[in-house]
Amino acid sequence: VCNRPKEHTVTSDMATRTPMPTSHNVVESRAHSLWRGLLRWESVLVLVLIGVVIFGSSQTPNFLNPTNFFYAGLNMGEIAIMALPLTLIIMTGEIDLSVASMLGLSGAVMGELFSNGWPIWLAIAAALVVGAVGGALNGVLVARVGLPSIAVTIGTLALFRGIALILLAPRTITGFPESLTTIGVVPIPGTEVAYSAAIFLVMAVITGVILHATPLGRSIFAIGLQPEAAQFAGIRVNRIKFCLYVVSGLVCAFAGILLTLKNASVSYDAGTGLELNVVAIVLFGGVSIFGGRGTIIGVVLSVAIVGALQQALTQMNVQPEVQNIVLGVLLLISVVIPNSGEAIAHIRDRARRRA
Repeated sequence: VCNRPKEHTVTSDMATRTPMPTSHNVVESRAHSLWRGLLRWESVLVLVLIGVVIFGSSQTPNFLNPTNFFYAGLNMGEIAIMALPLTLIIMTGEIDLSVASMLGLSGAVMGELFSNGWPIWLAIAAALVVGAVGGALNGVLVARVGLPSIAVTIGTLALFRGIALILLAPRTITGFPESLTTIGVVPIPGTEVAYSAAIFLVMAVITGVILHATPLGRSIFAIGLQPEAAQFAGIRVNRIKFCLYVVSGLVCAFAGILLTLKNASVSYDAGTGLELNVVAIVLFGGVSIFGGRGTIIGVVLSVAIVGALQQALTQMNVQPEVQNIVLGVLLLISVVIPNSGEAIAHIRDRARRRA
C-alpha cells in the first residue's frame, strides 16, 4: 500500500493543558476564520469565473448557449484530466512536464497497433500499459534515484515525443471504429455535456476525496510541506511519489486515447505544447508550486475559467497566439499572487535582521 504510515503512540507526557477560550477570543477567532474564508484563493476564482462569464456574454451573443458549453468542455476535457494527477505531484513539491508527450505517445502506440491489425481494445490496453511504464520511469528517476523532477521530466518529454515520431513519422492514422469516435462529436444523450468533461468531473470527485478525506491525501500535504519531517513521521515519501508518477502516466495515456478517438485520427505531434496549459491550470487553481497547498475545487474552478475564457476569445476571433499570451499572464498571476504574502513576510524578516 502506497500510503500506509508507520504506527506511532502518543503518551500523556506529550500532552499539554490549554486554557479555556473566553467569549471574546471565540468571537475574534470566528471573525478571523470568516475573513480568511473570504480571502481564500477559491473565493477569488469564483469571482473571476463570474467576471469571465459576464465578459463572454457581453462580447458574444451566443456565449451562454448550452451548445457553447459543450464545445468548451470538449476542448478542455483532456487537458483537465491531465491536470488532476499533476495536481497531486506538484503538491508533493515535484513536477511532471512530460504529461503532453505521454498523451501523444499513447495515441501513437494505439494508432500504430490498430493500423497493424490489432483489435481496438487491445491497442487501447497496450497504450495504457505504455503510460504506466513511462510514469514508472519518471517515478524511479525522481523518487528512487533522487534526480530533480524538472530535469527528469524535461528529458522524458523529449524521449516520449521522439518515440512517437519514430512510430508514426509523417503518417496520420485514421479509420478508428465509429462507435468510439462519436464521443468527440456528440454530447452525452439528453445533455449538452461532452464525454471528456463528464469523465473529468467524475475523476475530480474521486481525486478530491482521496486528497482531502484519506490518509494518503494527508500524507501528500505533509510531503509537500516538510518531506524530511514526513519521512521521520513514518510516511513512505518515495513510494508515494513513485505511485503518483505511475498514476500520472496512466491518466495521461487515457487522455491520449480520448483525444485520438475525439479527433478520429492521430499523428506523432498530438498534444504538442499542452503541458503549458496543464501546468497553468493547476497553478492558477491555487496549488503552490512549492508543494503542500492546494485544493481540487480550485483546480476545477481554474478549468472552468480557462475553458470559458478560451471559448469567449475564440468566438471573438482572437488569434491562438494571443490566447497563449493570456494563458501566460494567468500563469504568472497564479504564481505571484498566492505566494505574495510569504514573499512580503520574507522581505520584512530580512529587513528586521538587517536593522
